[in-house]
Amino acid sequence: MGPDNITALRSGSRGRIVMLVDNGVNGDSRVQKEARSAAEAGWDVVLLGKSPNKREQNWQIGGAEVRLLSVPQPMHRRRHEYRRAVLRSPLAYRPGPLAAYRRQKMKAWRADLNISLIEATATGSATSKAKLVVPRLSAKVLSRWVELRFRKTSALEQRRRQMDSPLDRFTTAMWQRLMGGRAWRKLDPYLLDLELAYGKVIDELKPDLIHANDFRMLGVGARATLRARAGKRDVKLVWDAHEYLPGIKPWNSHPRWHVAQCLHELEYSKYADAVTTVSATLADMLVERHGLKRTPDVILNAPDGEVSREHADEPVPDLRELCGIGADVPLSVYSGAAATQRGLDIMVESLPRLPGVHVAFVVLRPTSAYMNGLVERAEELGVADRVHILPYVPHYQVVPFLAAANVGVIPIHHWPNHEIALITKFFEYSHARLPFVVSDVKTMGDMVAKTGQGEVFKADDVEDYVRAVKAVLKEPKAYRAAYDVPGLLEQWTWKAQAEALDRVYLALVPGGASETVEDSAEVMA
Repeated sequence: MGPDNITALRSGSRGRIVMLVDNGVNGDSRVQKEARSAAEAGWDVVLLGKSPNKREQNWQIGGAEVRLLSVPQPMHRRRHEYRRAVLRSPLAYRPGPLAAYRRQKMKAWRADLNISLIEATATGSATSKAKLVVPRLSAKVLSRWVELRFRKTSALEQRRRQMDSPLDRFTTAMWQRLMGGRAWRKLDPYLLDLELAYGKVIDELKPDLIHANDFRMLGVGARATLRARAGKRDVKLVWDAHEYLPGIKPWNSHPRWHVAQCLHELEYSKYADAVTTVSATLADMLVERHGLKRTPDVILNAPDGEVSREHADEPVPDLRELCGIGADVPLSVYSGAAATQRGLDIMVESLPRLPGVHVAFVVLRPTSAYMNGLVERAEELGVADRVHILPYVPHYQVVPFLAAANVGVIPIHHWPNHEIALITKFFEYSHARLPFVVSDVKTMGDMVAKTGQGEVFKADDVEDYVRAVKAVLKEPKAYRAAYDVPGLLEQWTWKAQAEALDRVYLALVPGGASETVEDSAEVMA
C-alpha cells in the first residue's frame, strides 16, 4: 500500500475522491448529493468547482469539502481576436481598448472646445472666437473619422464572435482536417484554461479516484489521471455523463463551441475507468458513440428521501406565502433551469385561458434576460399579478417547498437530449406528490402516461397545454393516487442511487471496502 493510501487510512477514510464540476456548485443538486453521500460512506471528498469571480471560496457539504477555484480565462478569446484584421477590415482599430479611448478622447476635445467658445462669447472677444474656428473644424472632421473607425471596429468584433462568414467556416473545417480529434485545442482553447486552473489543484490533492462531472471536466480529469499514473500513482477516473453531448442545444452560440466540445469528449472518454449516467437510454447511446466496453451504470437524478440531521431544524420557505396567495388558489410550478428550449413561455401564454391560476418559476437567476422577457410578456397579456419568479432553495428543501403547489410543469421542447432521461425535477415533483403536466418528450411522457401521475401535452401547443392543466386541476386526487403504488417513490430516492454510486467507487478502489476505520490499525501494523 502506498504512503498516500496509508495517510488516508490514518484519517479514517476509505480513500480520497476529488470531484470536478464546471460550475459554482450551488444550484447543482446532483453534485452536491454525490459529494455528501460519498463523504457519509467514508470517503475523503473534495469537490472542486469554478468560482463565479476571481475569489476562491471554501465551505462544507456534510463531510465533503467544497473549493471553488478562480479560473483565469485568457484563452476564452481566440488568438485571432487579439490581432488586427488589415485585410478584412483595414479601418478598424487594433483589438483592445484603443477604439473606446480614441472615441472618448474626441468627445472630450469637442466638449472642451465648446466651453472655450462659450467663454469667448461671454467676453465678446472676436479674436478668441476666430482662433477656435480651425480647432473646432478639425475636431468635427476627426470625430467623424474616429467614429467611422469605431463602428468598423465594433462590426469586426461582432463578426469575430459570430464566425459565420465563408472564411470562418473554411478555417474551422481546415483545423478539423489538419488536426482531427485534437482540433478542439484551436476551436475552443478555453478548455485548456480550465485544465490549467483545476489540474494543479488535483495534482496537489493526490486523489485515489477522480469523479469528473459532464463533458468539460472529463478532459481535466483524464489529464490529471494520466499525470498521476506517469508518477506511479494508481488513480481511477469516473466520468459522470449528464447529457448526450451531440444532442444538446449548445450552451454557447459560437459556431465552433459545439464542435470543440464533441471532439474533446471523444478524445478523453477512452480514459474513463467507469462511466455513470442518468438513464438507461443514454447509457446505450454512450456505448455506441464512444465504443465503451461496459454499459455505464445508471445513477438517477433522484432527490433526498429525507433531510439530513444538520438541516432538520431549518424552516422550509412557504411557496404560497412567497407568491402572496392563499391555500385555495390554483398554483402551477416550474423548478429548474430557465432557457428558451425549456418552454416556460407556454405557462405565461396560457394564463388568459386559465382564469385564477397562478404560476411560480423557481429558477437560479430570477432576473436573467429570459425571465425578464417572460415578465414583460405577462404584462402585455395583463396577467403579471399571477406570475411569480422565485430563487432556488437548498436542494434538501426542494421537495417540501414544491409540495405546496397544485401542479408540477415540465414544458420542455423536443431536443434529442430532452427525449432520453427522467430529469431531476421529474423526481422532485414526484416526491412532492404533484400531479404532472409534461410535454410529449419520449422518456418522461411515456413514464407519466404509464404511472398515471399526470397529463401529457403536445410540446409548444398552448391549447393542449391548457387542456392538460384543466384536467389535473379538476381531479387532482386521481393523479396523486399514483404515488401510493408500493415501491414507486422508494426506487426514486437518492439513497438508492448513492448506494449504486458507492459500488462503482468500490469496484475501482477495492481497498476502500475492507480497509475501513476499524481495519486501519491492523493494515498499518
